[in-house]
Amino acid sequence: MRLLVVEDNRNLVGNLFEYFEPRGHEMDAAPDGIVGLHLAVTQRYDAIILDWMLPRLDGCTLLQRLREHAIDTPVIMLTARDDLHDKLVGFRAGADDYLTKPFALPELEVRLDAVLARARGRRSPRALQIHDLRLDLDTLEATRAGQVLHLYPAGRKLLETLMQASPAAVERRLLEHALWGDAPPDGDMLRSHIYDLRRSVDGPFPVKLIRTLPRYGYRLVAPAEACPPG
Repeated sequence: MRLLVVEDNRNLVGNLFEYFEPRGHEMDAAPDGIVGLHLAVTQRYDAIILDWMLPRLDGCTLLQRLREHAIDTPVIMLTARDDLHDKLVGFRAGADDYLTKPFALPELEVRLDAVLARARGRRSPRALQIHDLRLDLDTLEATRAGQVLHLYPAGRKLLETLMQASPAAVERRLLEHALWGDAPPDGDMLRSHIYDLRRSVDGPFPVKLIRTLPRYGYRLVAPAEACPPG
């Protein structure tokens, strides 16, 4: 299971990593709401453990924005707020479960198992669609105008990141992080991967979807959403 922990309490984050990593789970952490939202939108997680009171963007607002992006990753909210009103606010924001601090780690583990089981039961095939470009997130097959696109793993990851963020632009450093984490290679390897991706996605088609933003990054956008030439 791949988990994202959005929590500003370093001790609690450390405890979660110590508990879940030895059990075979892959963990990521974000110290505030903005970073957490970015990771949740651009990366794939099986579940998110989300604190309510976060710097820069509170957990409820983060959760609402996730659901607005049609991201249905199961979310368990962690908070010291234990009255009924707060719980209802959390559930109405899109939480799948709600756990009051302090809590026992085995209880969090079984609650994660439960929300994942429910999610698998309700989940329909997941796909991203921009114009005539489609990426099936379950099979990882990309098609455009019904034609299967042949992508290398790096290109597929870049495509997923750009489509998740669309119509927003994605900074180069965030694309590099999506491919290589905190250790990007020397040289401009990203440009090479974008070239390969563009050749597959846009090369044979008259409508180009991938835009280069000089000194910033890249954007994948449908023609109707593109800015008119200035």
